[in-house]
Amino acid sequence: MKKHFTLAAVSVIALSSAAYAQDSFTIGLSNGFVGSEWRTQMIEEAQAAAAAWGEQGVNVEVIVQSGNVDVQGQIGHIRNFINQGVDAIIINPQSPTAFDPVFAQAAEAGILVIATDAEVTSPDAIYVGIDQKAWAYQSADWLAKALNGEGNVVTINGVAGNPANEARVAGYTEAFAQYPGITVLNQANANWDQAQGQQVMQNLLATYPNLNGVWVQDGMADGAWRAIEAAGRTTDIAATGEIRKDFMERWSELGLNSGASVNPPGVMGSALNVAVLRLQGREFRDDVFTGANGNAIYIPIPFVDNDNLADSLAAAEGQPGYWSVTDIVTPEEAAEFFQ
Repeated sequence: MKKHFTLAAVSVIALSSAAYAQDSFTIGLSNGFVGSEWRTQMIEEAQAAAAAWGEQGVNVEVIVQSGNVDVQGQIGHIRNFINQGVDAIIINPQSPTAFDPVFAQAAEAGILVIATDAEVTSPDAIYVGIDQKAWAYQSADWLAKALNGEGNVVTINGVAGNPANEARVAGYTEAFAQYPGITVLNQANANWDQAQGQQVMQNLLATYPNLNGVWVQDGMADGAWRAIEAAGRTTDIAATGEIRKDFMERWSELGLNSGASVNPPGVMGSALNVAVLRLQGREFRDDVFTGANGNAIYIPIPFVDNDNLADSLAAAEGQPGYWSVTDIVTPEEAAEFFQ
């Protein structure tokens, strides 16, 4: 019989080791957005993490549900997983709050629920991933310093309302507030799409000829920088960048003034490693959870700038152009989250 997993249960209640004396688990992976290769790499790295467990004699079967769905569609993913009787669910959620009821249903069925990439409020789930607010704060702070604390900037955001996007907006807002000389002229959305990022940047350049800096997220950065390049502004604009191999190659060739916080695609693989250890009966440390909802395990946020760009390109050697700088919390590292 499966245990009833709630945040209280996963962090406090001692589980019977006999109940988890098994070496085979089924884990459902839910991805509600397929508009970027980053998400594809995320799934692939989670599958690779599962395969690595197999080499240690632990069979981890992953069931992937991935598509461009709204919140209701992703709730359907979770219900499907519950009906299939999986041991754990790892979700990259479309909302921080909308899944609370269905997560409660999963917990009642004894299913461990882990959100990754975007945090959730549910007490029946935990979060394993980067602190998205800190991710944005780090890169916005870099941009402000690159401008010596003074200048006009614009921001290009992802999908409005997405929990990761909203956390990032909060992060750069807080960072820029530390620099009285920084003026945010406009905030626009480009839905994490490279082409939209380029078009939005073209419009912003035409509207604000006195622009000094651009804070932009993920793949949109490549499009934004293409617009900056087309306008002949690569030498007088500083802008955050992208962690994809193809962009980093252009970054190096053109000598761009750029820096990028890394949200590693390996976050779902990191969450999977945590899940397997928990399913094996490991107990979380009493002090492991943090964050606004008290259910987050934050992992490190790498940063790429001109000081380590060459190292990042070396790591990307032999990879396709869409490959993103990545990192994963290994099982050995994940074990540090447990007693």
